[in-house]
Amino acid sequence: MTTRFAAQTAPPGTERKINIVQGENCVDDNPDTVISTILGSCIAACIWDGVAGIGGMNHFLLPGDGKHRQPGGDAMRFGVHAMELLVNGLLHRGAVKSRMRAKLFGGARMIKGLTDIGELNATFAEKFLREEGITLIGGSLRGEQGRRIQFWPVSGRARQVLLSNETESILNLERTRPLPKPAAETGALELF
Repeated sequence: MTTRFAAQTAPPGTERKINIVQGENCVDDNPDTVISTILGSCIAACIWDGVAGIGGMNHFLLPGDGKHRQPGGDAMRFGVHAMELLVNGLLHRGAVKSRMRAKLFGGARMIKGLTDIGELNATFAEKFLREEGITLIGGSLRGEQGRRIQFWPVSGRARQVLLSNETESILNLERTRPLPKPAAETGALELF
């Protein structure tokens, strides 16, 4: 998992965009920062402490419950690793766990007829937050469409744009950098 921190290069008041992909997370305390990602069956957890003025987002591919072992690696724990890195990154920068709030996004069923990895991811993320005592206050999980997510880590504001049902292109966007703007958008929802 790669942790990204925003470079302090943009002038004050200028929105600084940070794109993350699978296996990355970002923690920031600049009110001008917006973190974004594209999701299919993956999950992005957006967690922040409004009192400390800090938040972050991760993007993980597989649940961490140990039921779906992948040969040749520790991928079965990737969700646990991603969530722990994000929470610990926030704590290290001054957040307090009892004040943390979360929004979860993703977990779509992208391919019918196969194991519903999106459902497994969503269930894992909800359970992780419950067990850690972090309050889940919103987001958008499951369904059958990919999503583009934007998150303002200081305020906890999030915006979701549902993507057209082009499964292969969404799965490719989840894995690549830089993050291009999707060509087909079907709806937007802003969560505060």
